[in-house]
Amino acid sequence: MAAIPVDRMRVVEGDITKQDVDAVVNAANESLLGGGGVDGAIHRAAGPGLLEECKGLDGCPTGEARLTGGHNLPARWVVHTVGPVWRGGSSNEDQLLENAYRNSMRTAREAGARSVAFPAISTGAYGFPPDRAARIAARVVGGELAEHDGPEEVVFVCFDGESARHHREALESLKG
Repeated sequence: MAAIPVDRMRVVEGDITKQDVDAVVNAANESLLGGGGVDGAIHRAAGPGLLEECKGLDGCPTGEARLTGGHNLPARWVVHTVGPVWRGGSSNEDQLLENAYRNSMRTAREAGARSVAFPAISTGAYGFPPDRAARIAARVVGGELAEHDGPEEVVFVCFDGESARHHREALESLKG
């Protein structure tokens, strides 16, 4: 595998619904019909058209991804993915989270997105340990960037300073 292009990934602390990117990734639940946290924020910011479009998708299994328009968001697309609920680490959670990031990258790439914003998938209500999730996110997204031409830039948009710190540390660890 080619060297991981760490320079194509960055971390910001902020609101994912305000990011000027081609695609935002939504940490959704399997229904895709809205919820709390990032999912609720994206649905509120995108407006009712997003819910209507999601109703036609018939949900999304954990680890997979689905694409919709961005509606009222600055982003052209929303990539909806479902991360795993943390059950102590012995229920395939790492692999399911890897799949969520990998399938989100593939979906964004196939849509033609040049820039993608990711939240810290599964680290809120789903309880995935944030440091572990950040390492998985950086490794998988970095690997996808090394193997494929697109997208050109990935932004990890963190809700708080602790999450941002974990993501920055994870990116630093890839430089070695």
